[in-house]
Order: sequence, then C-alpha cells, then structure tokens
Amino acid sequence: MCNPEEAALLRLEEVFSAALARINCLVLQPLLLDGKSRLSSGEEPSDPRGRECLQLLQQLHKSSQQLWEVTEESLHSLRERLRHPDSVGLESLLLLRDADRVLQVHIQYIESYTSCMVVQAFQKTAKRRREYWQGQRKVLRQLLSDVSSEGAVGPVLVQALRQPLAHHVQQYVFLLLSLGDTLREHHPARELVVHAATLFGNLQSFMRQALDQAVVTQALWPTLSSRLRDVLCTPAHRLLQDSHDIPVTVSPLRAERVLLFDDTLVLLQGHHAHTFDLKLVWVDPGQDRYTFHVLTPEEEFSFCAKDHQGQVVWQWKVTQAVRQALCGKKDFPVLGVGPEPPEPPTSRCVAYTFHTEGRLCQATYEGEWCRGRPHGKGTLKWPDGRNHVGNFCQGLEHGFGICLVPQATEDKFDCYKCHWREGSMCGYGICEYSTDVVYKGYFQAGLRHGFGVLESALQASHPCKYTGHWEQGQRSGYGIEEDRDRGERYIGMWQADQRHGLGVVVTQAGVCYQGSFQADKMVGPGVLLSEDDSLYEGTFTRDLSLVGKGKVTFPNGFTLEGSFGSGAGKGLQTQGVLDTSALPPDPRSTCKRQLGLGAFPVESRWQGIYGPFQDFVQAGCPGDLEEALLGFHVQSSKELRKSQEYLCCERTHPEDGMNSIEDILEELLQHREPKALQQYLRKALSNSLHPLGKLLQTLMMTFQATYAGVGANKHLQGLAQEEVKQHAQELWAAYRGLLQVALQRKGQALEKDEDTETRDLQVHGLVLPLVLPSFYPELFTLYLLLHEKEDSLYSQGITNLSLFPDTKLLEFLDVQKHLWPLKDITLTTNQRYSLVRDKCFLSATECLQKIITTVDPREKLEVLEKTYGEIEATVSRVLGQEHKLPMDDLLPLLIYVVSRARIQHLGAEIHLIRDMMDPMHTGGLYDFLLTALESCYEHIQKEDMRLHRLPSRWHSREPL
Repeated sequence: MCNPEEAALLRLEEVFSAALARINCLVLQPLLLDGKSRLSSGEEPSDPRGRECLQLLQQLHKSSQQLWEVTEESLHSLRERLRHPDSVGLESLLLLRDADRVLQVHIQYIESYTSCMVVQAFQKTAKRRREYWQGQRKVLRQLLSDVSSEGAVGPVLVQALRQPLAHHVQQYVFLLLSLGDTLREHHPARELVVHAATLFGNLQSFMRQALDQAVVTQALWPTLSSRLRDVLCTPAHRLLQDSHDIPVTVSPLRAERVLLFDDTLVLLQGHHAHTFDLKLVWVDPGQDRYTFHVLTPEEEFSFCAKDHQGQVVWQWKVTQAVRQALCGKKDFPVLGVGPEPPEPPTSRCVAYTFHTEGRLCQATYEGEWCRGRPHGKGTLKWPDGRNHVGNFCQGLEHGFGICLVPQATEDKFDCYKCHWREGSMCGYGICEYSTDVVYKGYFQAGLRHGFGVLESALQASHPCKYTGHWEQGQRSGYGIEEDRDRGERYIGMWQADQRHGLGVVVTQAGVCYQGSFQADKMVGPGVLLSEDDSLYEGTFTRDLSLVGKGKVTFPNGFTLEGSFGSGAGKGLQTQGVLDTSALPPDPRSTCKRQLGLGAFPVESRWQGIYGPFQDFVQAGCPGDLEEALLGFHVQSSKELRKSQEYLCCERTHPEDGMNSIEDILEELLQHREPKALQQYLRKALSNSLHPLGKLLQTLMMTFQATYAGVGANKHLQGLAQEEVKQHAQELWAAYRGLLQVALQRKGQALEKDEDTETRDLQVHGLVLPLVLPSFYPELFTLYLLLHEKEDSLYSQGITNLSLFPDTKLLEFLDVQKHLWPLKDITLTTNQRYSLVRDKCFLSATECLQKIITTVDPREKLEVLEKTYGEIEATVSRVLGQEHKLPMDDLLPLLIYVVSRARIQHLGAEIHLIRDMMDPMHTGGLYDFLLTALESCYEHIQKEDMRLHRLPSRWHSREPL
C-alpha cells in the first residue's frame, strides 16, 4: 500500500526533472555557446578569465547533467513502487536505499554553482550577448516566479539556476519527514526514511551557508584593487571573515585589512597581499581576552580585537578554517551546527617552499610539521639539487638523515648518511664524496670528531687510508695511516692533520722506524730496524735514509759509529769507527726487539671507540642514541639514487638482527650464571647489531688496519699482544656497564664493584677466549714472524729426528728401556723392530697434534694435559701398574712425542699460549706442562739434535 507522500514525491521528481531539462536547454547551453564563441574569436590568449569561466560553466553543466540523471533514476524507482506496491517495497526507492549518492550529486552541483557565482561567470559570459538575454526574460519566467521585466541579466541567471534546486530540496525534507511520520516504529524502511530526511535537512542548511559565502565572496572583489583582485579572485576561495566587519589588528605586520578564506589567511598591506596556507597555520590563545597568536613557517604574529567578542569570533573562525583545510573538505552539514568540532591536529604533513632569506631560502620541505616548524620525517630540497631526507626537530635536521650535495661534474655528488643534531652532523655517519673518498666515523657540530676511517678508492691517484682519531675535522690523536703509493704505514700520534709526536713507520720492505715527528717531519734521534735485524740509532730523512750522526749494530755484533750521508747515485757514505771486538749476540734476542711499547699507552690508544660507548652506557643506554653510537646499515649512495629508496630514508638490517636496546638489556639479565653468561657473550659478540658485537667489530677493524698487510712486522708483536688484552678488558667493562643499566631499570644495583683480581680472572677466563679468534689471524702471524728463526732450527731438528725408528729414537733420547711400549709394535717375519716408526706412544702423538686445531690458550693447555695423561697411561700399561712419571722420565718421553707430532711453528704456539694464558694457571699444572713443552722445544733446537746423523750401520735385533 502506497502513501500519499510517495505520490507527492513522484510529482516533485517529475517537476524537478523537467526544470533541470529546461535549465540545461534555456540557460546552460546558451551560456556555454557564449563562452566558446568568445574564446574562438581570439580572446583566449589575452583573457585567461574567459577560459576559466568556460571551464566552470562546463563543470556546472556536467553536474547538472548528473543531477538530472539521478533524478530520473529516482523517478523510475518511484514509478515502479507505485505500479507494483505489493511486490516492490518502500526501501527500493533510490532516494532511500542510495541516499548518500543522491546527496553527493546535489553537493557537487551546489559547489559548481557557487564557484560560478564567486567569479561572476554568468554575468561575464552573458555580457557579450546582452540583448539576447534581455529577450529571454519571458522564457526565464517559466523557471522563476518573480522575474522582473527590468534589471541586469546576471542576477536573473543566478536565480534561475538556484531557485528550482532550493525549492526541490525544501520539498524533499518536508515529504520525507511526513513519510516517516506515517510509518510504524518497526517498519523495515523507517530507518532509511529518517536517515534520508536527516541528510537532506543537513543539505538544506549546507546550501544556505554555501550560497551566503558565495554572495559575500562575490561582493568582496569590487572592494579590492585590480592587482589584488587578480591575485585573490579564484573559484575555490570562500570568504569567511573580513576585518572590515569585525575589526582586528595584526602585529608586527600591521596589516591594513585581514581576510580569512576557507583555505588561506590574507594580510593586505597596500597593493601587497601576504597569504598563508591554512594547512600551515597554528593558533595559540593569547595572554589576555583580546588577543591570540598565529604561527606559520616563516612568520609569527598576534591578532588583537577591540573586544572579547571579536577575539572569540576571529579565533574560532581561524581555528575551524584550519581544521577544515586539513580535512580537505567543508563541514557537513554546516560549520557551527552540532557539537563543538575537535581542534586541528598539532602535527601535520604538508609541502611548503621557504621564501625568507636564510639557509632555507627557496628550499621546499615536504613532510611532517609541528607548530610552524618541520618536525618528524621529511624531505628538504633546494633548487641547486641539494636535498636532505630524514628526521627533523623544531625546523632543524635532527636524527638520522641522508643529504645529497651535487658537484660541478655531471652525475657526481657527495652523499652524507649521518646522524644529525640541531642542524649539524653529530654521532655516527658515512660520507661518500664525489672524489670516491669515503669517511665512516663520528661527527660533532658537522665536523669529523672522534674515531673515524677515511679511505680513498684503490684506483685513486694517491690511494691512502687513515684509521684513527679526529678533532674538529682534522686528524689528531692516535691514528694509523697507510700510504699505498709509498708502501708504508704510520702508527702513532697526530695533531692538526699532521704526524706529530711519537710514531712508528713500517715499510713494505720490512724496515721499521720509531722516533718523533713534528709538523709531519722526523725530528731528533730515532731507531731503525732493517730486515736483517741490523739496528741503527740516529737521525734520518723522510724516506728513512741514514743521515747525520748515528750508530749501527750489525747482527754479528759489530758496531759502526760515526757520521752518515748519501750522495746522488753514490749510495750510503759514512765516516766513523767500526768495532769488531764484540762477541756475536744470540740471534734469537736480536730479532725480538719491539717497537711502540711504552710510546703509546695501550689504555689510551682507542679511546675514541671506548669513550662514546662509555658515555652511551652512563646515559642509561637511551634508544634514540643507539644508532648514532653504534652505526647503521644502509645502501651505497649510488644504489640509493637508483632505487630512490633514500626518499624513504630507510636503513637495511641483516636478517639476524637483534631487537631493541630494551630487549637486549632484558635478555642480558636472564643470562648471568657462568654457563649462560658464556653462551650469551658468544652470541652477542658475534652479532654486529648488538652493542658488544658492534664494539668488537670496530676494534677488529682497527687491529687489521694496524697489523695486517704492511703492518705484519715482527717488531710490532708486543704492541699487538697488549692491545688484544686491553680490548678484552674493555669489552668486559662494557658488559658490566650494560648489566648495571639493566639492573637500574629494574630498580636494582650490582652486588659489588669488582676488584682487580676478580676482573682479571673474568677477562682472561671468559672474555679473552671469546674475542681472541677475532684477532687471531693477524696476531699469530706476528708470532710466526717473531719466532721464525727459532722455529727454523726446531724444524731442522724435527726433520733429523724423524729419520730415527722408534726404538733408536727412544734409545737416543735416553728413555729407560722398561718404559718402551714395544708391545705396540706389530712386526712381520721380514721386519725388524728397529725399522718401525710412528708406532710408539701413538695416542699421545695424535692428541698433541690437536693443539693447532684451537685458538683458545686454555684449550691448548687442556690438549697438553691430555697428552701428558696419554703418555702416563701408556707407561702404566707397559708396567702393568699405575705409574707417575718424574721429570727426568717425562722430558725425554715428551721430546719423543713432540718429534713424532711434527707440529709446525711450535715456538709461535708456545709463546702465544704463554702470553695469553690465564694468570690463575701460573705455578699450577698447566704452567708445569707448558714449561716442559718449552724445554722439549729448546732441546730439539740444540745443535746435537740438528747435526746428528744416523750411523751407516745399525745393530740389528731380533723381533719380539
């Protein structure tokens, strides 16, 4: 059963559809023809306003067509409902089931219509055919009820396009409310009817306000000068408030007039208009009842009204206009109706180009803002191609950021991937320069400061690498420089970008120098060690040529003291005294001279690495400083430029990355027991994203920069050894610092401070075995070089002893015969036991050979202990009872096992164990066994071992 209201809706839609058709035919199409004929007559280049009007009329025509189409759809659904009331429900009406779409079409028409009103598109377009439109008054009376026979045509056209719509919406609301009253409370379509009535009631209010704003805005333009009108008159502008209506003064700009549009705040001074995008306007209440403050990216000013009411109106309207501009649409149903809308968000994301003189002049910022300043993530671009992508705080670069600076050469640029603080680089950064030079390290106030590595490309004209400390952008403090052209490495002190203070120079030819530098030049006496272990004490030239007074000590003990010099092409010249009376020194001592010890205190060499970590821990390990301290993983600048990934400012992380610093500290508390702690430290030190792992990785880099390649010189072994121990100590201190922070966050404290003895036990027993593998390749190479001559004598002895059969060797070593394990020798009928080798004490020999399979000194000592146990077990088996070997019996048996194990570089192994072993083993079993192994090593080096030759004929024995 249909309601009378439904029939009324049908008649209303029929009338409105016919009215839209007449509007299109009688008004819009002639207006479009007027606009097109005007442009086709040649006015387009000189009259951009005419083209604008045409575009607005075309948009209005399109909106009118869409409104007619949706009206026809609604009409069709009403006819179907009235034709089949029993089978077609009320909810099938388009006006009810799709009310939101119908509403949106109406809003689009209103917006198109008011845009034409604002710029007077109807009047301007109809002006050329004034007589035609005067003659159309009779036709327009068909659309309007109150068209006069006189007056301007423009207002008539405006009314002709507005009146039918206004009447239609008004009737919509009335009929929908009436329809809702006729339906019972639980009718299935009641909610739809109420919803539609509410929407169109809101539309009625919205249309009134939109029309009022358009009328006020249209009336504004004649009050402005032509220059200001050209700048401000746009279809999108809607005037919300004018200081001519409610006076307000602005300081310090002293504006003559203030205009608030729905998207822009305008301050007029003479013929100049200062415009401010409302998306970048923040409003703060003032200190009294008459003022409020406005913040923009480049200006801050105050509004002052004559009374409190004026201040309230202006502040409220500016605030709500800002909120609407940020939302991208006007309030619906209407501004000021309903509950108080929320305040505009403080944080926003907008693009803006700076104009005021300064470092940001002409730069465009796109990103997050807060209270008139770039704040958060954003991109800053300058016209010359510079851009900075990253984090900002109160208008300054702050946090991680990537800055690209183009160079004069095509496709060349400097790339700074750094942490920033208050606009300057501060913390860890990676800078890739257009010259193919790369710096990785720390900054302060935009300058290299702290630890850092500066390295040129290998293909550079003068390839070099500096690893060390910086102050205010210059190399200063302890540092390592490798000059690949000269084939030399400098290890020592720097000042103001020059070598200054004590230093060591190592050359590719194996020559070492230690002395003093001043302003990059050698000064005063120094020490020079040549490849053949000759020692020179005196003065030098930069290329390490002997010059002036000095003394040379040759490997054979001879000395030459006098004056030295070198002429062009004449080689070394000297005048002095040669002393040949000295006895030849022990070659094993002359080759072990060490440089650098005492010159560079080990605890202060790498404070540029330890120091920032200590500061980080003392600050409580704040998460926002973690990356600035520990570094980050990021693609190269060229890859970033290709992928445009730098615009997102993303850092890439390995898949095995650890969690945040909070998670790290939490996990640390769960692994305090000895076994768990060892496992935790092993895991942490092997992960470059863990603070301890990052610290170890950086120390490894400095170690390789110092002692690998050219730095692999035996005279630096002592320097490297004490450095490894210091690193282990610092890593333990770093762990203790992290533990203390973790406990403090739980409201706890460390049980007690460690004494020196306890700390040394933890460092040597726990940390050193874990970190030693990281430094082992370079460190063991230095031990090999230092003990090369001893190991050479040892190898000759081993070679000779390997020629002995087992029984002959046991006899030669004076091993008591009742200890010989002859039962282990299996013979055939054609063999004699005196010909068999490598059968006796086989288990002990195989055990000792495992000493080279581990890096940890403790594990090497455990191998030695097991070897001793295998020797005693074999002897006990031979004797048929448990037997403890005295030193007199153990030493020859151990020499036998060592000779059969044939371990290369045993001297280097022994000395590394001795230097790196835990002090708690001093005087214990491990110390005793290591001393015994040293004795064996020394015995094998002796001349009688090396020169012994087997007799030409052996006494044969019958097999057992």
